Amino acid sequence: MIEIERKFLVISDAFKAEAHQKHRIIQGFLNRDPERTVRVRLKDDKGILTVKGLSSNDGLSRFEWEKEISKNDANALLEFCEKGVIDKIRYEVKVNHHIFEVDEFFGDNEGLVVAEVELQSEDETFTKPEWLGEEVTGDIKYYNSQLSKQPYNTWYQ
Repeated sequence: MIEIERKFLVISDAFKAEAHQKHRIIQGFLNRDPERTVRVRLKDDKGILTVKGLSSNDGLSRFEWEKEISKNDANALLEFCEKGVIDKIRYEVKVNHHIFEVDEFFGDNEGLVVAEVELQSEDETFTKPEWLGEEVTGDIKYYNSQLSKQPYNTWYQ
């Protein structure tokens, strides 16, 4: 149940031509405490409840537990979430033996595009596609829980 991932900014739309899947995701947070973040997600027509623990010091790993719930339950729980909903399209792009999840944000986070790659170990090597930019692993402002309360469009005002 420990998730290990690295996160990067995306510098071009080239990933869209390489994507083998895409999903619309609406998500909110029942709790944004870094020690126990609780997220409700509607991914296309599927509901998902997720609990995440505190990140490691380098931001590479943290506890994650997920449970599929009904679309109706997800919609009901989204009504109880804290202010600030995340709206994005997630593209899945296979690069050699890894799947990059590329999130293109909308609403108050429009203009932000971030890619994550999940790893089996913290020192695992992987191929970086040309559209991958600066690494932002561990930078809390790129966490969805933070983007829901301090959106991208407010960063430079």
